Amino acid sequence: MINPTEKQKLRDFLRDALQKHGDVEDLSDDESVFLSGRLDSFAMMNLVMLLEETFGISFSDFEFDVDLVDSVNEIEAFVNSKSRA
Repeated sequence: MINPTEKQKLRDFLRDALQKHGDVEDLSDDESVFLSGRLDSFAMMNLVMLLEETFGISFSDFEFDVDLVDSVNEIEAFVNSKSRA
C-alpha cells in the first residue's frame, strides 16, 4: 500500500515535471497529466522508473496502459493493486 509520504513524493515528482515543461498550473490528485497533454512520454518514462525503484513494480510483467499512471489517484490505485498481487 502506498503511504502518505510516498503519495506526496508522486505529487512532487509530477509537479516538478510539469514545471520543467513550463506548466505552473495547480495539479489535483485526480487530474490527467499524460492524456491531457500536460506531460510527454519522456516524463512518463521517468515516472515508470520512479515507480519501479520506489515500489519494486516491474512494468515488463504486464501490458502497459497510460490510464494506469495518468493521475496521482490512478497511480496510487495501480501501486496498491500491484502490492496485493
